[in-house]
Amino acid sequence: MTNPSRSPFLLVIILGCLFFVFGFVTWLNGTLIPYLRIACELNNFQSLLVTFAFYISYFFTAIPSSWLLKRTGLKKGMMIGLIVMALGALLFIPAAFTRTYYLFLAGLFIIGTGLSLLQTASNPYITIVGPIESAARRISIMGICNKVAGVLAPVILGAIILADADTLTEGLRLMDEQERIQTLHALAKRVIMPYAVMSGVLLLLALFVRFSSLPEISLHDEVNNQEQTAHQSVLAYPNLVLGAIALFLYVGAEVIAGDTIGGFGHAQGIPLSEAKNFTSLTLSAMVVGYLIGVLLIPRYLKQDRALLYSAVLGIILSLIAVATSGYAAVCCIALLGLANALMWPAIWPLAIKGLGRHTNTGSAILIMSIAGGALLPLVYGKLADMPAIGNHRAYLILIPCYLFILYYAIREHKRENRFSSNINNI
Repeated sequence: MTNPSRSPFLLVIILGCLFFVFGFVTWLNGTLIPYLRIACELNNFQSLLVTFAFYISYFFTAIPSSWLLKRTGLKKGMMIGLIVMALGALLFIPAAFTRTYYLFLAGLFIIGTGLSLLQTASNPYITIVGPIESAARRISIMGICNKVAGVLAPVILGAIILADADTLTEGLRLMDEQERIQTLHALAKRVIMPYAVMSGVLLLLALFVRFSSLPEISLHDEVNNQEQTAHQSVLAYPNLVLGAIALFLYVGAEVIAGDTIGGFGHAQGIPLSEAKNFTSLTLSAMVVGYLIGVLLIPRYLKQDRALLYSAVLGIILSLIAVATSGYAAVCCIALLGLANALMWPAIWPLAIKGLGRHTNTGSAILIMSIAGGALLPLVYGKLADMPAIGNHRAYLILIPCYLFILYYAIREHKRENRFSSNINNI
């Protein structure tokens, strides 16, 4: 087995490229939601099926992805994941020609399936490739690649498919039925070119990964060498079980903040031509958060403390967002990106610490928790469609999410202190 530490620069370059792809593909959804809402004539709940189809794939495919990686190895598994994503992107072509919403959703599910395979391989890889105490810092570096792509994705796709969004939506109200249908079909076809290009890029990246000198790493061997397990069942570890719940809630909160901000801004009276790029603001705030993580963790700030401060900031910003309106409320939702940035890098290593030979299965369970991005935005959408609540007060759903994450951070902080005390007493 090749030791990945022998080629750290190559490792960072390749994994950085993969995390860039994760971010670019994932955060296209923020632009797809308002686009498909117009093109396929959807309400809030229906349009947020975009996030459901994309993120629910992680729940169903994370454990099968773990099994597949054991058979194929890391490099072939990554190649397969990229090819699957390319096939999902290609499905957007017939979906656009027929303006069939369920074909779009099927394409998103397939893309999510490929991403599930990639993330099942790459996240534990970057976590265990160095000391567990600095894992949040390494994940933060990957997160910068991910979120920089997320900043660019909505702007690029929005410029292609929603360039004249305000004029178009006003014009649709004045058109007769036949003209309206023709206009909507033309709008649906705008997505063909960017997704065809994306499919080609994914296939080229698959070939690059396959023939690169990316070192192999056996999760099973590595974790056995690092520490022995105390339990037979992976579910016997509270830090994993509670960490999976925290990750479920975090991903749901992150997706709500990133993918609903455009529609929320438009509902606040902000032109869609401006609001369509608001997802990039949330992602820009996350980039700042990741940079803070790289600079401070673990030298000045421990992972559990970073999680605690992030949860408190999330609660404060959510309350202010609900209490204010207009650009002030939009600004608070965008700044949730700063609160969310260090949650994944902090929760992941805290959740898998001490799993030993169960690390591979535990990592798959954590990947399954990404389904929070499928379910919680749907709950938000349902609340937003209720006249008594609306898409403004619907953000109250974020409060219990951050409260649980705060509880997990406090619990793990106490556990870390007990662990340190036991070591010092030996």
